[in-house]
Amino acid sequence: MKKITILFLLSLASLNLFSQTDSTTTKTGRVWKHLKYDAGITLKSVGHSFTQPLKWKSDDFITAGGILAGTTLLYLSDEQANPVFIKQGSGAPEIVKDFGWYFGSPQNFFMVSTGIYGFGLLTDNEKVRHTGILIFSSAITTGLIQSISKTVVGRARPNSGDYNEFEPFSNKPGFHSFPSGHSVLSFTMAHAIAKQFDNFWVKAGIYAVGSIAPISRLWENAHWLSDVGLGMAISVVVVDGIENFMTKNNFYNTAKPKTMSWRISAGAGTIGLTGTF
Repeated sequence: MKKITILFLLSLASLNLFSQTDSTTTKTGRVWKHLKYDAGITLKSVGHSFTQPLKWKSDDFITAGGILAGTTLLYLSDEQANPVFIKQGSGAPEIVKDFGWYFGSPQNFFMVSTGIYGFGLLTDNEKVRHTGILIFSSAITTGLIQSISKTVVGRARPNSGDYNEFEPFSNKPGFHSFPSGHSVLSFTMAHAIAKQFDNFWVKAGIYAVGSIAPISRLWENAHWLSDVGLGMAISVVVVDGIENFMTKNNFYNTAKPKTMSWRISAGAGTIGLTGTF
């Protein structure tokens, strides 16, 4: 009897060990499966972003025209707005300026975005994975757009020249002002995350944090107002476009769970509970 008991206990331990191994193997396989799937969605989303202009309709051209008009207005006010922001920056807390710099820098941006996606991947949370891939795809797209634009346009930074001074295809950092890279990255993340919430105050808080980097670049005399404005506009358009593309193709299940409402129904000699969903 003692031997049987020992064998029984050993068999339980063995089953538990193998079940843990199997569980770990299954989880690892699921993670790799999601990782490959998400990488494919990222490539599709970035490709969609750059080919979508070929399919633009009248509303899209109107949006592009509005961004162009708005950027032009900001450009015309750059010279007057610049000293105002520099003056504001002189009294701004250093911790806020530092946060704007670090949050908008590429290495820190991708650390945070990788953390968001990694959390969704390891916890098998599809909505968080979706948000992470939305951030990645949008950041790659906006990053390429702003990098090419900076080089092609060659606009002087406020601390390097006049607001209408340009050296196209210049390799000088002082002539890579248009648009603002910090503004593009920080607002891309803010807009992608804010879209996942319905609460107004949560959205407002996220946008407020995302606006610190663009404003801090104005305080530091590193960009003109139109650089920042265009960077934020590009972020919004790209994130919205990729989000619509991902939703249309049902790449991820981000639908809110159905809720059930209950009501008591009573009749002649009967009483019941009815659930509606």
